Amino acid sequence: MPIIDLARHQASDRNTPYRRIAVIGGGAWGAALAAVAVRAGRETVLWTRDADHADTITRTRRNPAYLGDVALPQGLRATADLAEAVSDADLALVVVPSHALRETMMRLAAHLAPGVPVALAAKGIERETGLLMSAVAEQAAPGHAVAALSGPSFADEVARDLPTAVVIASACAGGPDPESSVAARLALSLGTVTFRPYISDDITGVEVGGAVKNVIAIACGMAEGAGFGHNARAALITRGLDEIKRLADALGGRFETVSGLSGMGDLSLTASDPKSRNYAYGVTRGRGDAPSGKVLVEGVANALSVTDLARARGVDMPICEAVRSVVHEGEPFARAFTRLWTSPLEAEPRAMDVALDHPAAS
Repeated sequence: MPIIDLARHQASDRNTPYRRIAVIGGGAWGAALAAVAVRAGRETVLWTRDADHADTITRTRRNPAYLGDVALPQGLRATADLAEAVSDADLALVVVPSHALRETMMRLAAHLAPGVPVALAAKGIERETGLLMSAVAEQAAPGHAVAALSGPSFADEVARDLPTAVVIASACAGGPDPESSVAARLALSLGTVTFRPYISDDITGVEVGGAVKNVIAIACGMAEGAGFGHNARAALITRGLDEIKRLADALGGRFETVSGLSGMGDLSLTASDPKSRNYAYGVTRGRGDAPSGKVLVEGVANALSVTDLARARGVDMPICEAVRSVVHEGEPFARAFTRLWTSPLEAEPRAMDVALDHPAAS
């Protein structure tokens, strides 16, 4: 892949920043990305389903339901009218939960001008179809180029303008003129002193990393809640990354991508910090407590969709399978963990092709 030198950016319609961005989704991450776009000088409209919520954001520059008392920048406007949000937009940045993406894209397609690209910040795999989010968007809104934004990024820190790096991927970034790709133009549109986007042409690798890391984060949280210590968490993160690599490879993604921001970067953050909803949910389950039903935890749904897809592709993902057995099949975590830890002994370089019965296996 050629190196993209943003310093030599030449003004043209093909590789200039997007002038007007519509952010679809008024939760914490949607509001945070809208704040980034405003700080980067973009005309930005944030769409949220509830009119009172939109009015609160516009009047007070706060999103109290999701971001507490974090101040949002002047110039951010919110609306509950989807047609108004995307009117004259140069790009739509869709920031909704993975299970809501298809319906949102179908609604969006009715109002979005022909050819306007769509960037996705949703992370997951659609269970009914086994499709990555980009494929869901392409089906629901054909004719719109699709990009994916991912990386280690807590919404509250982004909203507070703390340093953050992400990766933006679009298939067209690998073409003959990568500097005019959707990924490159969106990177130019969002880049600030504190928000640094990288550019990729491996949308599959980026999306697989974003989907699977939530499941691995639940496993790490369960180990923490059960009191298994830091060694276990480090092992789960490392072997979990290997599971991400195997699924990405099976779907046409690249190992290099999984080793970057959307894989290792996002996994290391999500699987180790109590601010991560997936990790916190896992801690609760590991302690044997009943989780609260009030907070959306993407990894719960992804534990099913990821393992369904892995089974269909013949990809071995034992950590994700263990999470599925606990969360959806009622297996006690201690038993699932013991089964995982006493599975046949393998070589870490898979090329060695070693499998030995574990001496502690029952």
